[in-house]
Formats: sequence, C-alpha cells, structure tokens
Amino acid sequence: MGWEMWLGVAAVAISAIALTVAMTVWSQQRRRRRLDPPLAVTEALTEDVGQLIAFVANPSKPAVANLERTVRRVCAEADLPEPLWLETTIEDPGVGQTREALARGADIVVAVGGDGTVRAVAEGMVGTGKPMGLVPLGTGNLLARNLDLPVADPDEALRIVVAGADRVIDVGWARVLEFAQPDGAARDPARTGTPGAGAAGDGATGDAPGTGEADEAGTGTGTAGADDALPEQDTETAHIFLVIAGLGFDAAMVADADATLKARVGWVAYFVAGIRHLHGRRLRAQIQLDDTPPVHAKLRTLLVGNCGKLPGGITLLPDAVLDDGILDVAAIDTRGGVVGWAQLFGDVVMQGFGVRNDLPAKIGRIDHARAKRVRVRVEGGEQAQVDGDLLGRAVELEAWVEPGGLVVRTA
Repeated sequence: MGWEMWLGVAAVAISAIALTVAMTVWSQQRRRRRLDPPLAVTEALTEDVGQLIAFVANPSKPAVANLERTVRRVCAEADLPEPLWLETTIEDPGVGQTREALARGADIVVAVGGDGTVRAVAEGMVGTGKPMGLVPLGTGNLLARNLDLPVADPDEALRIVVAGADRVIDVGWARVLEFAQPDGAARDPARTGTPGAGAAGDGATGDAPGTGEADEAGTGTGTAGADDALPEQDTETAHIFLVIAGLGFDAAMVADADATLKARVGWVAYFVAGIRHLHGRRLRAQIQLDDTPPVHAKLRTLLVGNCGKLPGGITLLPDAVLDDGILDVAAIDTRGGVVGWAQLFGDVVMQGFGVRNDLPAKIGRIDHARAKRVRVRVEGGEQAQVDGDLLGRAVELEAWVEPGGLVVRTA
C-alpha cells in the first residue's frame, strides 16, 4: 500500500476520533443545560423568588381599604409571594408592625400612610440593610417629595416598590434634653424612657399616640398649647427624623394646625396656622455646632434638616443632600412684622431656584450652616417637632445624623 493510501486512512481515523469527542462534549453540555438553567435565568430566579413584601398601613387613611386589594393583585401579577398586610394602631403607629414583618421574613417593608407612619416604619428599618418602600397617603409626604416619588398616584408608587432601585440615605435623630413647664419655666426631668426606643409615630415619643398630624392616628388635637395632651415627656428617648427637625415658629405652626382644615385642604392648613404666629416673639437662642464654641442669636426658628423640600414647591434647605452624612442648619429670623415675613418668604422661594439674597441689613434673613451634631437652648422653651410630629416645649434640644442608616426603594 502506497504512502498516499496510508495518509488517507490516518485522516479518516483522526476525523472519526474528533467527531466522537465532539459528540461526547456536545452530549454532556446538553445534559448540563437540561439540569442547570442558564446563569441569567438563575440570577433572575434568585432575585425574584422569595421577595416577600410587607405593607404597614395606617387604616385611618380613606384610600387604605381599597389599596389592600390592589396590593395583592400587583404582587400576584409580578409572580411575588402573597404579601404581608399589617395595620397600625393608636398604641403602635408602626414600629412594632415593622419589626414583626422583618421577623416573618419580609425582604422589603412598605409604609402606607403619612409622615408619622413613614417615621415609624423607618425606625424599625434603620440598620437592617433591608429596603423601605413608600406609598404616600398623608398631608405632607415629606420624604416622598425629597425622593421624587409620586405623592398623588398610589398605583405608580406600588410599581416603584415592586420594580424600583434601592438607595442608601442618612437619618437624623433628635432628643429633648430639657422641657419647659406649662408656664414657660424650665423643669427638671422627672420621667425617662428607653434610649433609642421612642416610637416614631404621630406623637413621636414612646408607644403613645401624639398630637402631631391628626390624620396619622386620629388623635391629634390641632390646637395650640397642647402640652397637657402630649405623650410622656422624657429626656432619654431619641426620635428619628428623615426630613427636618425644628424648634420655634415651624413647630408652633404644626401645633396650631386645625385637623379638620388639614383634612379639607391638606398642607395649606399649616400656612393658615402660621399666620397666627407672624407677630410671635423672637427667640434668644444658644446654638452649638459639633465641637465649636456656642454662639448666641435671636431668631424665629431653627431648622435642622436631612433634606429640604416641602410641599408647595418650597425648598428651605437648598444645599441639603440625603446621603452626604451631614445635617444642614438654617437659623431664620425676621423683623418688621408682615413686611419682614414677606421679604423672607420671597428669599425662600428664590433660593429654591438657586438665587440667594445676601444683602446686609435685611429685615428677614436665613443663615445656613452644616454640622453632624447640633445643640440649641432657648430661654423659656419653645415647641419642637420632627417631620411634623410634636415633641413638646423644649428648652434644650440636640440633633445628630446617622450616615447611611436607611435603605429606601426609589424610582
């Protein structure tokens, strides 16, 4: 047999071996594909299967009754497990329900209600690393506005809960160090609570209902001088805030807001209440930022913010960022009665567009600063609030930031 024939036989043999090896590899790969889904499918299954969503809902909101059916339908259409539905009570505005949801394996907990419900759920979620969703149904919906979430479209808010992205934000904490007595004199604290355990609900102190947003728990008085109706005043409990804590005019405005008017016209009721305080006294305050020496000032209100958008397109703290690890402070003062307030309101509106009036000798002014911890003391005491929930008449208040303390579901 010539060498040409041997070469042909060798080529056929090599081809047969190569074909056998190829068929074996192909068969093994095909079998593996049948047993194991593609990586993309595996990742999708890992992300979707078991995403248990819990909803902590305030039943005093008219929309809640119909929303529960929508929630269950949306979760079913998204092939998600049957959601948990927990309702707040006057005794527990949401902290306990949130912790129950987490104990039952919830992957995301959604606050369904107003700012008090949002604060309560946030307090239960801080430090867990799990996201909090929002379906805003309140008067102010402060955090939702600052996250650019829909405040008048619950269906769109639900879509974001199911298919949105997560963002890590800071949270603020405030604590009253000394309260005023009803006659305005400072008093020695007689009762204390548990540090860090204050319910972030409508009264924002402990598990008792409060006098902040009446539509949150249905117990607000909506009247000035409500100190006697406030929950237990302690100097140990830290109260969470996500947007703004305040001492002075802003808190007095919250305290004086009429509950019936809020139900009819929403956040405009706060401005109506504010008219009664336009000629109120200026506060003599001592303010300390971080470790700097205290300074003395006369002002109408002191605001400490994690972010700065309010209803009506108003931006009180234009430099505030939700995730910068810093609190923004605004000392607001005005003289000259209505004229001074008018000039101040114009400045607030303009700073929302990036224009600031820094001219000297103004009769209304806003001084901005930044700090991680703020302490303020006022003579005689003044109303204090966190995200629209009253803390009582405080002589001394401190606030601080917890960087990256909360994960929120956003668009």
